[in-house]
Amino acid sequence: MPALNGHTAPDLPFPVFQASAKVERYLLYDINTITWLRKNHNILGVLIGTLPQIPQQNVFLGLPLELQPEEARLLVEKGLAYTVNDLDWHTKDMASKTTTQIESIRADLHRDGIEVARELQKSKQKQTREALKRLCSNSFSTVSGDSAAGPDPQAQDDASEETLFADPPTQESTQAQSRLDPKPWTITPTTSYPPLSAPPVPSSPALPKVNPSSYALFAHLHEKDYFISPGIRFGCQFSVYPGDPLRFHSHFLAMSAEWDEEIDLLNLVGGGRLGTGVKKGWLIGGVEDKEEDGRDARDKVEADGGTGVRTFCIEWGGM
Repeated sequence: MPALNGHTAPDLPFPVFQASAKVERYLLYDINTITWLRKNHNILGVLIGTLPQIPQQNVFLGLPLELQPEEARLLVEKGLAYTVNDLDWHTKDMASKTTTQIESIRADLHRDGIEVARELQKSKQKQTREALKRLCSNSFSTVSGDSAAGPDPQAQDDASEETLFADPPTQESTQAQSRLDPKPWTITPTTSYPPLSAPPVPSSPALPKVNPSSYALFAHLHEKDYFISPGIRFGCQFSVYPGDPLRFHSHFLAMSAEWDEEIDLLNLVGGGRLGTGVKKGWLIGGVEDKEEDGRDARDKVEADGGTGVRTFCIEWGGM
């Protein structure tokens, strides 16, 4: 398994998995790809995975990573990724497998699950032995008098280990041990290939559907090297960070709008007060209408970094 250092780029373009044709949720399962995107392309996403053994896990989530539609669209447009219908691809690839191949895949997963269970069992036995040794050492240290009169602690420890944990290396015991194998753990691979084949790269990848105004603002802020995460907990579209959110607080609460869209004054007041109350700026942005004011459209686009997006920051004074 390659090191998780974020420096090694994955094979480009890499697949972004869409749950199904009707469910437009874009997922990544490879931790190396996720690390590389976060480090080199300011792509955050949201971890949504939980562990079967921890049903109450609700704070620190794991794989897969769900991308915002804007993030998936940006990756496809940059040629870094392509979307794959996860359900169709799995169904088609599994249909091409023979019964022997499917049974081999299941046997491999079962064998891996037994190995994990054995390692866990060995770890528990080792902890038990260490606890017994400490208990014996404490009990003999409290006995006064000639040490020769009492039993040898080391010999007793060795005898305890043989009695409790050691099995004679006979064929019968080996067969009995195989029958007494622990219940295999459920192994869920983080990627489907192998054993499945990698999904083919389409000649013209489909673009994820996005809201035009929100995607324009997202692409504009991403071009400025901001990190952008969903802003639902602050009542906005995006939370905008000047660096990795593990190191920085967000600076802006961003909302997109059409250039000629009417915005209720109460929304401006509420957004400005909310942003100021949480020590952030309320940012509104949209694609500027290039036909207004009679100015040269080229000058306007160049002034906005080539995106044609204008942004305005609203702060509430007196709070």
